[in-house]
Amino acid sequence: MSVNNSLYGEPVYRYGTDAQRERYLRPVASGHAHGCFALTEPQAGSDATNQATLAVRDGDHYVIDGCKRFITTGREASFALVFCQTDRAQGHRGISAFVVEKGTPGFTVTKTEDKLGIRASDTAELVFDGCRVPAANRLGEEGQGFRIALSAIDGGRVGIAAQALGIAAGAYARSVAYARERKAFGVPIGEHQMIQWMLADMAVAIDGARLLTRKAAALKDAGQPYRSAAAMAKLFAAETAMKVTTDAIQVHGGYGFIKEYEVERAFRDAKITQLYEGTCCEVTMTERERRPERSARFETLSGIPIEPLYTPASLRDWSPDEQLGRPGEYPFTRGVYPTMYRGRLWTMRMFAGFGRPEDTNARFKYLLAQGQTGLSTAFDMPALMGYDADHPRARGEVGKEGVSISTLDDFERLFADIPLGDVTTSMTINCTASVVLAMYLALAEKQGIAWDRVGGTMQNDMLKEFIAQKEWICPPEPAVRIVVDMIEFTSKHVPRFNPVSISGYHIREAGATAVQELAFTLADGLGYVEAACARGLDIDSFAPRLSFFFDIHNDFFEEIAKLRAARRLWARFMKERFGARKPESMLLRTHTQTAGVSATAQQPLNNIARVALQALAAVLGGAQSLHTNSYDETWALPTEEAVTVALRTQQILAEESGVALTIDPLGGSYYLETLTNQMEEAAHEYIRKIDAMGGIVRAIDTGYPQREIADAAYRYQLMEDRRDKVVVGVNKYVMPEERPINYLKIDAAVEREQLERVGRLKAARDPAKVERRLKQLAEACRERRNVMPVLCSGSTASP
Repeated sequence: MSVNNSLYGEPVYRYGTDAQRERYLRPVASGHAHGCFALTEPQAGSDATNQATLAVRDGDHYVIDGCKRFITTGREASFALVFCQTDRAQGHRGISAFVVEKGTPGFTVTKTEDKLGIRASDTAELVFDGCRVPAANRLGEEGQGFRIALSAIDGGRVGIAAQALGIAAGAYARSVAYARERKAFGVPIGEHQMIQWMLADMAVAIDGARLLTRKAAALKDAGQPYRSAAAMAKLFAAETAMKVTTDAIQVHGGYGFIKEYEVERAFRDAKITQLYEGTCCEVTMTERERRPERSARFETLSGIPIEPLYTPASLRDWSPDEQLGRPGEYPFTRGVYPTMYRGRLWTMRMFAGFGRPEDTNARFKYLLAQGQTGLSTAFDMPALMGYDADHPRARGEVGKEGVSISTLDDFERLFADIPLGDVTTSMTINCTASVVLAMYLALAEKQGIAWDRVGGTMQNDMLKEFIAQKEWICPPEPAVRIVVDMIEFTSKHVPRFNPVSISGYHIREAGATAVQELAFTLADGLGYVEAACARGLDIDSFAPRLSFFFDIHNDFFEEIAKLRAARRLWARFMKERFGARKPESMLLRTHTQTAGVSATAQQPLNNIARVALQALAAVLGGAQSLHTNSYDETWALPTEEAVTVALRTQQILAEESGVALTIDPLGGSYYLETLTNQMEEAAHEYIRKIDAMGGIVRAIDTGYPQREIADAAYRYQLMEDRRDKVVVGVNKYVMPEERPINYLKIDAAVEREQLERVGRLKAARDPAKVERRLKQLAEACRERRNVMPVLCSGSTASP
């Protein structure tokens, strides 16, 4: 009756509709039928989160497949309250509850267990094989099953505590009676001190169990929270029943082992109270975990719920061979190279650019002398938007947020004494990337370096600009065409150069979640691949030189999972969607940068700790290249001192921490692998939506990714404003007075000097030649020819 009333009846009463109560509760309440509670599974026990039984929606029905084990009154019950997964991707939030009537096709009771105790009720196995259940039989909303199960178990534990108490009290009463009747050494055994102690201990324990059970029941009746009280009552009463019945057999001596005396049955019946509604071991663990939790949001920055504990059950149906593999092998979850950092450390590529070209050249040389292993160039806003330093719209911006570049002479001064054949250079520029590439190749020729020796990366990600950064000068379709021109050109003439760095960084900085960053970045990449293939390029001719660029934010494990999921998704897209054959075409090689948006102007030295944490996540996530932000970048471009600290952070990770000594050291973690799967599925769902819209360009035209990012940014800001998300030094641990820091200031003379240089060059050049070159470029655009040869011919005599 405990199962019938508390585990079956109460959930139907609380969560059922009027029609469900009438059909499935009234017969039970009147005694004409029984109900059972079907939660336990062969591999799940009483773990309500670990359900393998699946219910798939099919029109107005659900089709249930699975097995339930150890179901009390399962054979006799007319109705079964069955818990099933309706959305595996949601974990425990994807569990739903259904009332299934006996006699429904596909629902069978396969066996009844032969039990130690409680033989008055059956315990059966229920099997569901294509069992079609009307959607009207679902109890509560879809995904509400976990909550229903927990509430039922809480109430059931009060009933189990009472049952255990009754068993213990009965065994105690029989022991007292036996102790008065049975004589040994001429007196009743109850007069012996040892027996008296045993009986006294029984009485004390029973009274304690009775008080805990009454407390839990009273709280439940009063409508107050009682989960913890029910668990404690169940735990203590069950342990008491087992102890009391064991001692009762001792009191009875040999007779206690004989079925003629009822304590033998009490002993057998008591054991089950330690097992159902959660074993006492589980309840003990649960109680330790259920100590009042902090008032924090237990979810990732993307809103993925975080469970208190991850176990092998969290990775049901997970195949290490299929989803992990080995590093350097498909699907590249564990890394793109077989030896990873044991073979070569990640490239330490610090972003640098300010003032005049010679100012940035000095910073480049300083960083290389400090152990940096690759260059990364930041350009000022006029260069990013295609304006020379002397353009009216460039006024006040020259050299302020990056290096000022207008001419080939600027490039020569920027890379003076830096051999381009020996160092790889990343250039963060997009709508004018084609011009910058042409100038860079012209400079290489001047240095006597063949194009096939030139290595580096051009950001050149125009789709990201329309989504997030907004630095564009023509609509999406012609912008993508120029990107494909550069992909085609470099694959033929500059084979070591990465023509596009598909960039999630700016998407994340605009307010996207990690899932959105992952999804929209890969969608952009798919857009470029589709455009290149549409032009007739062979996938394996250009895909190996595509590269990526991701933001690394504060959510440590989510960022690691993001990079691992990105590699796996990209490999599968390239192989399955585009038919890539070369393993190199399936590699997602990525530069990473710590999150500028996470840095704070308040207490800026705190940014050093944030950057160290983010850098560690990038390395554990398997990045090929890393830039660490400087602590003062919320104030200005970094000083030499600040950028040194940022570089040393990477070097300490590489040389002192030990994280580079083994490959994918967190691989196989129950939490990380679960989170990687969740990130992959959530990102894939976004990509499916974008595919349904006709691809990323069409999605951008409708504003879909822009709206998603804006909504995410708004939600995050609300959490920060409400202190649901703590930002140390901003909305918590605030200091009333802060000491100012020294930061970099760009001298106004920089702009004047750059204007004069550009003016002298324009005055000295041949206007007719300039006009001829511009006309050639316009003709190439109108005729839909590749613009790169024309741009290069304007700077160099090479093809």
